Amino acid sequence: MPPQTQAEEAAIVASGIAAFNSEMEQGSGGKEADGGRDSAFTMKSLLWHGGSAWDAWFSCASNQVANLQVAQVLLTLPYSFSQLGMLSGVILQLFYGIMGSWTAYLISVLYVEYRTRKEMENVSFSNHVIQWYEVLDGLLGRYWKAAGLAFNCTFLLFGSVIQLIACASNIYYINDRLDKRTWTYIFGACCATTVFIPSFHNYRLWSFLGLGMTTYTAWYLTIAAVVHGQAEGVAHSGPTKLGLYFTGATNILYTFGGHAVTVEIMHAMWRPQKFKYIYLLATLYVFTLTLPSAAAVYWAFGDQLLTHSNAFSLLPRSGWRDAAVILMLIHQFITFGFACTPLYFVWEKVIGVHDTRSICLRALARLPVVIPIWFLAIIFPFFGPINSAVGALLVSFTVYIIPALAHMLTYRTPSARQNAAEKPPFFLPSWAAMYAVNAFVVGWVLVVGFGIGGWASMTNFIKQVDTFGLFAKCYQCPKPQPPPAPAPQQHH
Repeated sequence: MPPQTQAEEAAIVASGIAAFNSEMEQGSGGKEADGGRDSAFTMKSLLWHGGSAWDAWFSCASNQVANLQVAQVLLTLPYSFSQLGMLSGVILQLFYGIMGSWTAYLISVLYVEYRTRKEMENVSFSNHVIQWYEVLDGLLGRYWKAAGLAFNCTFLLFGSVIQLIACASNIYYINDRLDKRTWTYIFGACCATTVFIPSFHNYRLWSFLGLGMTTYTAWYLTIAAVVHGQAEGVAHSGPTKLGLYFTGATNILYTFGGHAVTVEIMHAMWRPQKFKYIYLLATLYVFTLTLPSAAAVYWAFGDQLLTHSNAFSLLPRSGWRDAAVILMLIHQFITFGFACTPLYFVWEKVIGVHDTRSICLRALARLPVVIPIWFLAIIFPFFGPINSAVGALLVSFTVYIIPALAHMLTYRTPSARQNAAEKPPFFLPSWAAMYAVNAFVVGWVLVVGFGIGGWASMTNFIKQVDTFGLFAKCYQCPKPQPPPAPAPQQHH
């Protein structure tokens, strides 16, 4: 490209970036941002209308530890430690946490790039929520859009399914008068009310409460396990089998895979460019919850966890445990909304009601999304194996491979790198270094996460189906004790 043409192109892009920055300083989201400024100190704004960096941090941390995941990650990490062993469990948490933060950073960069280009074309997003598949479409074309849409929607669908399963599993520990399948029916109806929450702007209060609830639960698990002490005859034999090892590793891969809602959280921010390092800060906080709790529970119960994927099942019943279960139930309701909201947006766009301002009309249109989720939760009532399978087959691509490849292809030409809305970060200032890191992420996750992890997870998943069958009425429930034999009658 001639130097003069490059200079002109760079000047045009720079002016577009400046305009984008100006708009972000004033507030993102058109009418929503205006509402935020006009009513900055009202109760509605305080509790309902979020968009600050703190809101994004609470959403990321809350969503990550629930991750679509509280019950299925915070409560199943000890199960993963029993498969991996203590040392591997700690190392893999740190490794995948850093890798997940890197790909979240890549997604944020691609969002800003896409939004900058669209702003230069005078496209308005005043009543439209940008989603990941639209970013891929705008930067790389329709085939990437199709891949992003397929992987993201499937991942979020199963993430929502896992929340319902986890609700039934947890409530059973404080009320076993109803079986888990009946509890799934009940919580499916309760979670359907999330259709009335318009967007991630409106999760301010819920994100704050959700993170507080998971913090309590994580430290309850840690303290309760230490107070309980090691179970009699406890053994820590993991890792013992290659299949179990990679199943546990894939579950940890999934732990830091909350990226399916990253773009929607960014779009709900008044200044999306601040998101770049928010996910990393959220991950550092999540480490303070997941590492102590998983290590303590595994130290206390060891190999018993191999047959108890939910940590609550081994801790003695108490008021503290019941409080943790109830808080998890509330947070699972919140996380169900987190997982379903992007699906709601996609469905609204398909049927043409996304731009409407009627909350009731949008809620009615969203109901068909909840029904298949409810049905799948009844078919597959075992969330530990589902975690690993979803991690290997879906999260590998959605969270790691697609963002890394998309970043490499978006900036593959010299002109794209020169005119990039976001330059390489200060800690990795070379484009070549970024390409090397992205290539490592793609190679590692494709071989270890998708390949070996997929084999191990699907083997474990199929084994669970064969053992318990579909539509299990009460998965992993203790068998009822037989009635005592009548005392022999004495003959005189």
